[in-house]
This record gives sequence, structure tokens and C-alpha cells, in this order.
Amino acid sequence: MSAEPRGERGNLLQELFWTRTGLLLLILVVTSGTCLVVSSGMMPGAVRNFLTSVGTGTMISAVVGFTQTLVTSSAAHRALVAPVVAESRKALHDLTAEYRALDREFFPSHVFEPTARPDPAFNQVMMQDLERTRLYGFRGFAGRYAAGRLLLSRSECELRAVLADPRDADAIGGRARYLLRHEGADGDYDAIADRLREQVRVGLVGLFLARGRCSRIDLTMVPDPPLDRLELFDDSAWLTLYSTAGSGAVRLYPRTLRFSDGSFLYGMERAEFLRVSNSRAGSHVVIHPATTRAEFRGMFAEITGAPLSEEGFRTLEDKFHRFRKEFSASAQLGS
Repeated sequence: MSAEPRGERGNLLQELFWTRTGLLLLILVVTSGTCLVVSSGMMPGAVRNFLTSVGTGTMISAVVGFTQTLVTSSAAHRALVAPVVAESRKALHDLTAEYRALDREFFPSHVFEPTARPDPAFNQVMMQDLERTRLYGFRGFAGRYAAGRLLLSRSECELRAVLADPRDADAIGGRARYLLRHEGADGDYDAIADRLREQVRVGLVGLFLARGRCSRIDLTMVPDPPLDRLELFDDSAWLTLYSTAGSGAVRLYPRTLRFSDGSFLYGMERAEFLRVSNSRAGSHVVIHPATTRAEFRGMFAEITGAPLSEEGFRTLEDKFHRFRKEFSASAQLGS
């Protein structure tokens, strides 16, 4: 703590002795010393008294002048330099706060790079958001992951899901082309499309099984879902960028960005999601905790255009539980 004042005082003394004031002080000291030395070697008399008086007066003037200059310079430093430094620090602090606000508004809070397997860090942060939310909005393809997360969650929320219509070829095509790039030349488009339709059916059964974790589940099946997946919570929005995965190596789990609730993109995506989910576009069904299996089989036939037998339900249920266990183990989210 004491090093800084000594450093400032040393700089002040150094500047003092290299100015005209310092030169004048040096002249006074030299004159005073010369007069005193000369007078000490003279006989008593008027000349000696005169030189002694000049030497003594000059020395007093030098001491007083030096002290006055030191005090005045310190006061000037406190009066002029210190306020400028304080104001600069305040301006820098305000500028930093402004940049942080801009970062919060326009930049993601988390960035997760593409992976071939579920990223445990990604899934743990998302599960924390899910535990705190009252509304879980999902806009994606099949809804299997949403159902798996709900069964792993310990809290209750309302789920609104916008999914691909399995009866529409265009709704399947975008994701099929993405997976075809992932699988390379060995992939077969028709086989991939059939597998995707099966994933939608498995996801529907999974969402029915997760109905006890939700106050209600609103499902909207649309023929032209965006390729990017959106998962919306009360305090965050997650965008999984399937649409920008064309350059470089294609990973099964593409790049994902998390935006906080104070960001511009969060407000825009939330408004657009609520508009689509409330528009009643495409097929729309509501699953309640009290919805029976027979009622769900009717909803399933309405969504997919194909009836669902009891045996078919059990088959899809087994497939969903196998998927849930594999996903939980890969993402390290427990059983």
C-alpha cells in the first residue's frame, strides 16, 4: 500500500528537479552555499556580515520555495489528475457494463460444438433449465428426446411440441437428407425416411408415457417444420443447427447455441413458437395426465393416418424404453 505513494512522490521530485523551478532552486542553493563558505573564511566586518546575511536568506528562500512547490504540486495532482483518473475509470466501467448487456442481448451464453454422441455437459445444463421451467416448448422432428427428458425430470411443466407430420413427405425429407449426408454413400434415402417415420411413432408413444410429468401436452404436427430444433424454457432458448451443418464433417448431433431469456433471439423465437403452436395449423391433439391408452390410440391414428393396435403400442413402447435407456447412459443422466 505504501509503495504507490512513494513512487508518486519520487516521480514528483524527479519532475521538479528537471524544470525551471528546479533550476532556480539549484541556483539559490549554490549561491547560499558559496556565500556562507566565503564568509566563513573572512575576518569579522561589514562584508562578512553581508555575505552571511545573503547566504542565510537565500537558503531560507530555497527551503521555503522547495516546500511550497512540493505542496502545490501535490495539491494540483489531487485536484486535477485524480478526478480525471476517477472519471476515466467510471467511463470504462460503464462501457464494460454496456458491452456485457450487448453480449447478453445478441450473443449465446453457451456454445456446444458438434458431436457424434450425446454430450453430457450439454444435457446437464439443459436438464437444469428443464427443472426450473413451467413451459417446455419443443420444435423438432420426433419428440423422443423431449419425452426422455420429461421422464428424467423431477418437476412438472406444460409441454407444447411442434413436430413433423409423418404423413407429409416434405416434412420427412429435410431430416432424411441431413442423415443421408451423415451416413455417406452407404445410406439409402427410402430406408432413412422409413426409419424417421418410425421415430415419430416412437416419440408419440414416449410423450404419452411422459404425460404424468406434465400438466398437459399440446402436440401440433406441421408439414413444413424448420430443420433447426428449438427447445424453449422459461429462462433460455436452445437452437440445434441442422441447417448449417453442410460444411465440414456432418455429426449426428450438430452445433447448439443457448440464449438466455434477456436476449433478442429468445424473445423472437418464443413469439414465433407460441404463434405456431397456437395457430392450430396441421394436426393438433392434447394429451392430459388422465388420457387413457384407448384415447391415445385414437389420437395416434388421427396424427399418423394409421391405426394402432394394442400389440403395436407395446412394440413402440419397448422401442422407446430402449432408446431412453441408451440416451440416458450416453448423456450420463441416470436411469
